[in-house]
Amino acid sequence: MIKILLFAELAEKAGKGEIEMDANTKTIYEIKNSLLKVYPQLTGLQTAMPAINEEYAEEQDEAKSGDTVAFIPPVSGG
Repeated sequence: MIKILLFAELAEKAGKGEIEMDANTKTIYEIKNSLLKVYPQLTGLQTAMPAINEEYAEEQDEAKSGDTVAFIPPVSGG
């Protein structure tokens, strides 16, 4: 299982802040595509910054069973 954390608008759109994905290994790209199939309303997912176990990750980086993947949407302030 890979634990997926969603923050801010992503959590609001999904209706939850945490999702468990039954997978042994998946790239960030594969995780995003899987999430969008189940939650097509997660339109901001493509611009969100991914992290694996609290370290920023790239699309091709792999998450393994037991890892935590977070998607952090862009934040603006003034």
